[in-house]
Amino acid sequence: MTATGAIWHNWARTEKVRPLRVERPRTTAALQRAVRAAAGSGIPIKAIGAGHSFTGIAVAPGIQLDLEDLSGLVGEPTADGRVTLLAGTRLHEIPRLLAPFGLAMENLGDIDAQSISGAISTGTHGTGARFSGISAQVRGVVMVTATGDLLEINDGSAAELLPAVVLGLGALGILAQVTVQCVPRFLLQAVERAEPLEEVLDTALERAADADHFEFYWFPHTTTALTKTNTRLPAGSRRKPLNSVSRFVDDTVVANGLYRVTCAAGVVLPPLIPRVNRIADKLMGNRSFTDLSHRVFTTKRTVRFREMEYGIPAEHVPAAVRDIDELIKRKKWQISFPIEVRFAAADDLWLSTAHGRATGYIAVHRYYRERPTAYFAAVEAILRGYGGRPHWGKMHTQDATDLESLYPRFGDFVAARDQLDPRRLFGNPYLERVLGR
Repeated sequence: MTATGAIWHNWARTEKVRPLRVERPRTTAALQRAVRAAAGSGIPIKAIGAGHSFTGIAVAPGIQLDLEDLSGLVGEPTADGRVTLLAGTRLHEIPRLLAPFGLAMENLGDIDAQSISGAISTGTHGTGARFSGISAQVRGVVMVTATGDLLEINDGSAAELLPAVVLGLGALGILAQVTVQCVPRFLLQAVERAEPLEEVLDTALERAADADHFEFYWFPHTTTALTKTNTRLPAGSRRKPLNSVSRFVDDTVVANGLYRVTCAAGVVLPPLIPRVNRIADKLMGNRSFTDLSHRVFTTKRTVRFREMEYGIPAEHVPAAVRDIDELIKRKKWQISFPIEVRFAAADDLWLSTAHGRATGYIAVHRYYRERPTAYFAAVEAILRGYGGRPHWGKMHTQDATDLESLYPRFGDFVAARDQLDPRRLFGNPYLERVLGR
């Protein structure tokens, strides 16, 4: 299906574009035809997922490919739990698709709006010092190349390209299918507690190493962190889910509804923010429940915000958080959104923020009606000082010259791009900035 391009916005309203044309392929063959037509006319073409990236990684000034109709399972899972999904499948749809087979994704982030192809292409991750991001769970892809041909990449075919294409920024081709290594369905026992920030920082590395999944949030202007510790349990374990009333009050009324009001009030009267944060600090946390993994990993986010996130060597996380705390105090900034800290295992993907090192992720946010520039720039300087690598889908200012020194395989990725897309059919201004021309 083809349509004249209307103005497209990403979720955070940080990027917009009016594509020359929008196409909505419903089959892999239709996807190939779209790419061949674009190549023949010399018009750039890019796929979009859910538009949940805060950067311009999915901006398509030429032909925009909306893959929403390219969704669902391809065949049945293999005996060892490998599942093939069409590229436009949203993460929140996957648990339902896997349920009849008793399978689950090994790890997830806290937002499930993204498409599977968009999530892996930007390096979406969850938390867990023994677990990697979603891209590292991929065992193969089928990709449409710049010639419109299908290229199958897996451990038995063009395997040398797999560490590049599973986190490829959309720069190497258009993903049509993604094969994910799943695990048997499991439960998570969640324990959420409000604890003194200094105690959390002193023990964060040990707790991340000991727990299956550990993370924490800290509201600036408070001395308390909200910790989240999730323990994996077999599927046959007893479920103790939050009842519908508790979930509605905690996740809808407090975490989204009340927080939206307080953020808006903070824009009008910034001096209110420290007091509001202390109130939010008291209202959130101190609960435990056990449920299916995807119901614990993910949360509902309806308050619009802007985000920057960096991955740094895990051992530097406590010092970096303290530096940010000191920065906010020194600048006397009023910051309403919490700082989020998560952990991930090292992997070998060429452009992964966790490439070759155990990683701690520090994310900072601002309400979408607040200007993030000064805050993000100052925090970015701190995290770059710790060897930080920016999340590809979140706001940052680094370019190819900066990034080349941070990724040992950066040159190999650029060479693969030169091989697969020499005319930059899949390029856009963001990719030109972070990868070069």
